[in-house]
Amino acid sequence: MSALVNVLVIVAVAALVIVRQFRARRVDTDRRWWLLPVILTVVALRGTGILDARHPIESALLLAAELLIGMATGAGWAWTTRIWAEADGAVWSRSTRASVVVWIAGIALRVGLFAFGALLGVHQDSSALLPALAGTLLVRAGILVRRAQSLVPSARPATAYGDGMPRPAWKERV
Repeated sequence: MSALVNVLVIVAVAALVIVRQFRARRVDTDRRWWLLPVILTVVALRGTGILDARHPIESALLLAAELLIGMATGAGWAWTTRIWAEADGAVWSRSTRASVVVWIAGIALRVGLFAFGALLGVHQDSSALLPALAGTLLVRAGILVRRAQSLVPSARPATAYGDGMPRPAWKERV
């Protein structure tokens, strides 16, 4: 896939995510929250320029650092997101100002990493950004779903001590 298409995909996904994060959204724990990150990863891996052929070790280390930064950004974003449950059991989320700080820090770290790679002479393709974006979205969604599940009341009745243990049969005396 061309670099222009990768850049357009990154910009479109980032714009969609940024616009949607500051509106209250219902957290649906049943939907496929992992699907978009998987699609982004597949698109990134289809490209041939994810690693520099002349500097394979350096580019792999830069890609690993990019993934770690992306996952840390996703975790920070998820933990700075306000989450609450309504009376009907619906769980909602909305990003806070601290989430903006996390995004700015993540972008600054990525720019610094890109500058470091350029200083080393490593060619960095735009497809290397897609797995990091996928990692950001995957970690954020996973943590939010986990947090949402902790707020949703259980549909099962609470168990008591001794539930599930065999009870002795009632014996009748004659």
